[in-house]
Amino acid sequence: MMQTSSPPPARTMPRRNRRLPVVGLIIFVAAMIAALGYQWQNAASSSVSSGASRSSGSSAAPPSNPSKAPLAPSPNAHRGERRDASDASGEADGVVPDGVTVFDDEIPAVAKLDSDLLRALRRAATDAAESGAEFQVNSGWRSKEYQNQLFREAVSKYGSEDRAARWVATAATSPHVSGDAVDIGPSNATAWLSEHGAEYGLCQIYENEPWHYELRANANDRGCPRMYADPTEDPRMHQ
Repeated sequence: MMQTSSPPPARTMPRRNRRLPVVGLIIFVAAMIAALGYQWQNAASSSVSSGASRSSGSSAAPPSNPSKAPLAPSPNAHRGERRDASDASGEADGVVPDGVTVFDDEIPAVAKLDSDLLRALRRAATDAAESGAEFQVNSGWRSKEYQNQLFREAVSKYGSEDRAARWVATAATSPHVSGDAVDIGPSNATAWLSEHGAEYGLCQIYENEPWHYELRANANDRGCPRMYADPTEDPRMHQ
């Protein structure tokens, strides 16, 4: 009996681990996502920094130029009524430039003061200069037009004629219009006058206006009269 030879057994191929390609693919994708995220974060950060720099640059103040710095207000600026007015008035109406003294005869606000008042002011100013105080005129004689202009401006500022009257009189009642009142500055000059003014007949008239002085001829003997709280208490303002 013939023996039939059986075919050789089939070769068994080793099974590769199919999980490895999948894991590699996942790692690769994760790496790509991380890289893209890092790039996006850097780009966003750069954009924010750039925007902040531009914003900071646009809002930063330019370097100051000392030669063009604004001038400080004049120490002689009038602290009650305005010493300046609009273009409607000028020196001829009694507007006073900066730095005017009681000796400046070319300025109408000084030249048109009552002669006795001006004489007393100059005597006092000469003596005060020895103490280092210089009398500067913030306001003196005023025209009726200028006085009424100041009163209108005060009404606009304070909201009513009654409130304005505490600081500015009308042309019909103001002693500035008649040349009988002067506003003196700066503070060391008014301080000197407060102590010595009565010796020259120069008296502060209103408590709320330490710059406003008038002549009281008997003050040298009797002292200055009691001050009014403000012009509304002055009988002359109600005539």
